[in-house]
Parts: sequence; C-alpha cells; structure tokens
Amino acid sequence: MTQEPLPASAPPERRAIRSFVKRTGRTTAGQTKALSELGPRFLLPYQPSTLDFVAAYADGTRAGDQNDIRHPLLVLEIGFGMGEATAHIAAQLPGTHFLCCEVHDPGVGALLKRIGGQGLQNIRICAHDAVEVIDHMLPEQCLDGVHIFFPDPWHKARHNKRRLIQSPLIAKLAARLKVGGYIHCATDWQEYAEQILQVLTDEPLLKNTALASHPELQGYAPKPHYRPLTKFENRGIKLGHGVWDIVFERV
Repeated sequence: MTQEPLPASAPPERRAIRSFVKRTGRTTAGQTKALSELGPRFLLPYQPSTLDFVAAYADGTRAGDQNDIRHPLLVLEIGFGMGEATAHIAAQLPGTHFLCCEVHDPGVGALLKRIGGQGLQNIRICAHDAVEVIDHMLPEQCLDGVHIFFPDPWHKARHNKRRLIQSPLIAKLAARLKVGGYIHCATDWQEYAEQILQVLTDEPLLKNTALASHPELQGYAPKPHYRPLTKFENRGIKLGHGVWDIVFERV
C-alpha cells in the first residue's frame, strides 16, 4: 500500500522587526498617580478596529477656540518620549486633537502628569505599537498631520534596519493623511536625517514644500513655530550638534 505523503509543515512565521525595545524604566510616584487618576480618561486602549474619533475626544476641545470645533484637526504623534514637546504643542493648538503613541510606561505617566498640570483636554494616548495602531485603528485620509520627533537613530549600521522611518511605514502614513496634510520629522542624527529625506522624497503621495520656500536648506525645513526646543535639544545645540526638520505634504 502506498503511503500518503505527510503534509508539509507551515514555514515559521517571521517576527516583525520593531523600531523600539520595551524598556523597564522606573516610573515615579507622580507618574504612577497620573496613570491611575488620569489614565481612564486620556488613555485609549488598542483595538483591532477603526477608532471612533468623536467618542474618543468627547469634550476634548475647549469652547471658544478659533478653530471649527465641529471638525477639529487630528494629528498623530509617534513616540513622544516624556511628553514635553507634546504638551507644549497641544497647549498652543487647543483646537487640534492629538493621538499620541508611546510604549514606555514612564513616558506615558509623564505626559499624563503634564496633561493634569496644564489642564489639557485635546490629547489622547494609545500605549501601544504605533504601527499596529496605524494598521488597524486609522482609516485612510483621516489625519491632518503626523509628528515624529527624534526617533531612535539606531546608529550602528547593523541596527539601521530597526529605524522607524522606512518606506513601508511612510506609505501607510501618506495614505492616512488628508490631501494637504503633513508629516513632520525631526532628528539630531545627520545620517538619519539624510535617510528620512530620501524616504519621504521617494513616496509619490508626498511633496517637499521646503524646496520652493527655502531652497538654500537643500530639502530641509526651518523649525516650525509650534515645535519647542526641549532641554535635551538645547543641550545638544550647545555641544555643536545639528538638528534637522523635514516637513512633507500630502498631494
């Protein structure tokens, strides 16, 4: 009797390369308190379905803003660190909603503490991998802006593949931007700045508006008014380190 061949085993699933390593940093008492008291209001749980933006930001815009509060702008921020720049920008733009992704608990707690201390209403935090949030929670053409400030440069050549800003992610973000929406990246690592500029230039849905307005900067943009100089950035500038802003627009 002929023996039936055994079914071929499925190839092992390749593990996706992540741009971050989940660190176990110390969460302070103040951050822990903020997580407990403010987390239920300002944290959005990850879900494998489209986010209900109206429900997520209910009562999230101050009355009397100059912006049309019925249709507020929506900006995604990926990796906000300790939230210093995020809180500053949200305070400047109270009529804009900010959806902020960060995987490190101390940073989440720190931003929640800033939200409470400054009385901010227009920030929501998703403490989850931003790539999965983009894939499953954000439909196409829902964003007015994307902020990616000082992502990990993974400066060793063998680690460059872990860098966040690569063509597949930028294609996803471009598809989720409304026409006229923007992507703003900033880095203090020149070689990464060059890579970011090339990746964004290669995306057909994006254009570099700085080429026409500031040709002397060779594709880089002046620091937009809303992005503050953080204490870490100021320290780097004093040491002679450069900072590069890259701003592209959805066409």
